Amino acid sequence: MTKLSIENIKDLEIFLGLNNETLEKLCDLGTIKEYKKNSQVFLDKDTVNNIFIVLSGKFSLYKLSENAQKKIIFILGEGKILNEVILDDLPASIYCETFEDGNLLVYDKKAFIELMREDFDLTRNVLNSLAIKVRRLYRQMKNTTPIKIEKKIAAKLWKLSKDYGIPHPLGTLIDLNVSVTYLADMFGSQRETVSRALKKLTELDLMLFESKKIIIPNRDRLSRYFKDIE
Repeated sequence: MTKLSIENIKDLEIFLGLNNETLEKLCDLGTIKEYKKNSQVFLDKDTVNNIFIVLSGKFSLYKLSENAQKKIIFILGEGKILNEVILDDLPASIYCETFEDGNLLVYDKKAFIELMREDFDLTRNVLNSLAIKVRRLYRQMKNTTPIKIEKKIAAKLWKLSKDYGIPHPLGTLIDLNVSVTYLADMFGSQRETVSRALKKLTELDLMLFESKKIIIPNRDRLSRYFKDIE
């Protein structure tokens, strides 16, 4: 089992600003668990007694509709905590699986909460993480109003390009292997509907595919499109 060191964790978003004493305790209490792509971390309604923090890779949080169709809520990467909500001692209220191969830091919930009691900076970071998720959920609720699917997808691609974009000669490459099926899961829509919407966005030169990845030629233009400025 890999022994954690302060160097492994001090730059993770959830641990930024913590003193060395707390970081040492986090190293002593934490373990690393490896997950392969499409592995389940926990299920909706599971009793979960661990706190999971992304050390590497990306992980999806999703819900299932009545007809078992996925609706992706978040894709979370390095330094993100997956399940702050279990601090309320209730079962998990969402599914979590690996979007790509990755490693999680795993903490016993009771031990982690005790550290939060000892160090308010850790508590503040956890609260900030939860607040960011709540704000993102508010935006998702806004996007459920009746607007064209192309604009919904444009807004999602813009957000993904902000979170996971890297420079590319043709614009900004979204550094995720996001398939049409996975995009459909993000919106709870049919694959064919999303495919038609992507075709339209491509025809408008708002996006393009290269080696199974999406490139945004101009993020500002994409933003104007889904905000109805152009």
